[in-house]
Amino acid sequence: MGELPPRSSLNRPSAVRAWIQDHDFLPSKVLGQNFLIDDNILTIMVEAAAPASEDRILEVGPGLGMLTEPLLERTGGVVAIEKDHRLAEHLREHLADRSGFTLIEADALTVPLDTLCREHRLNKMVANLPYSVGSRILVTCFQQAEGFERLVVTVQREVGERLAAAPDTPDYGLLAIWAQMDYEVRVVKLVSPSCFMPRPQVTSAIVRMVRSGNRRAGLRHAGRFDALIKAAFSRRRKQMGTILQAVRFPGQTVEGRTALAAAGIDPARRPETLAVEEWIALADGL
Repeated sequence: MGELPPRSSLNRPSAVRAWIQDHDFLPSKVLGQNFLIDDNILTIMVEAAAPASEDRILEVGPGLGMLTEPLLERTGGVVAIEKDHRLAEHLREHLADRSGFTLIEADALTVPLDTLCREHRLNKMVANLPYSVGSRILVTCFQQAEGFERLVVTVQREVGERLAAAPDTPDYGLLAIWAQMDYEVRVVKLVSPSCFMPRPQVTSAIVRMVRSGNRRAGLRHAGRFDALIKAAFSRRRKQMGTILQAVRFPGQTVEGRTALAAAGIDPARRPETLAVEEWIALADGL
């Protein structure tokens, strides 16, 4: 493969377009491949990650390595997971000699994240996440018993808004609860489609999530907690008392209305009005 343009020129769409044409590379819509090409946005992402020499970073979907390189310059190492064989080949050729760089050619959804983090001592994730699987990857991160210290990701704007949503708002739901269980979530910046090649049809968002607690690890039964919120938000227009009359969970020993009363939750309330701590109290009460 030919040389990738210097990082200083990656904010020029013409440079990335030329690379794509020179290599007869057709970005995959199925894999959600939209390469971040704006140096200003790259800088914002790196700074939001608060990189330090002792950090070891997970990057999902490194693409052409435009984010990988500045992360390698400022941290103790990057483990990059790339599914596309063509891009993995490019990364091997251009970053194989970089100290601290590890490439895993695989589907990130099939990689055992807990094992990977433990073996490589990963403490942060920084990634321009593929649109097609971004939410699923984040949920896997949130459900780890020992999560990342910090996550900085680009996702579709609507996903970012759902991650940061407050209770009793239209965007509040499963993603917000899982994210805010142990993280302070902030949308750092909205990103124009023009910052990507090829241009997506939607605006993106840089989201920063900083670990603020360890509440998931303290759940009596994490599986029941996840089942509870899934069941509730699949019936989000119904009242909590009605929902808990209609469903029962494995190992449940307390009636739904009794658990609601113990948690101080009015059975007439709807799922989107319950704060994270109320969901925790209710799940433990069941």
